[in-house]
Amino acid sequence: MIVGLDHVQVAAPAGCEDDARAFYGVLLGLEEIEKPRRWPRGGVWFRAGRHELHVGVTEDFVAAAKAHPALRVSSVAELERLETNRMPIDRPDPAEIRGRARLHAFDPWGNRLELLA
Repeated sequence: MIVGLDHVQVAAPAGCEDDARAFYGVLLGLEEIEKPRRWPRGGVWFRAGRHELHVGVTEDFVAAAKAHPALRVSSVAELERLETNRMPIDRPDPAEIRGRARLHAFDPWGNRLELLA
């Protein structure tokens, strides 16, 4: 019945849009896409290949410290580039999963992301 993954959503506080664009758009290089107009509550949507990442506003925001999207990067060098851009990084143990280098990063509101090369 399930044929694929369409999008994941991370929560953020009200007024997050500029930080979302700087982090997910500029630093991570995701393409911003237009949200449907009938979603007036704020937030920003992005695309990575065939998949989407939605930053959605929630009134009682709490960062997701364990639950996380896992994003693919093109190379280990990209992981290192993110580290040098003052992105909060955590090196998990083990540092590889299925033979791929990985690290945990945190968005501007403290949500955990897993980045895999």
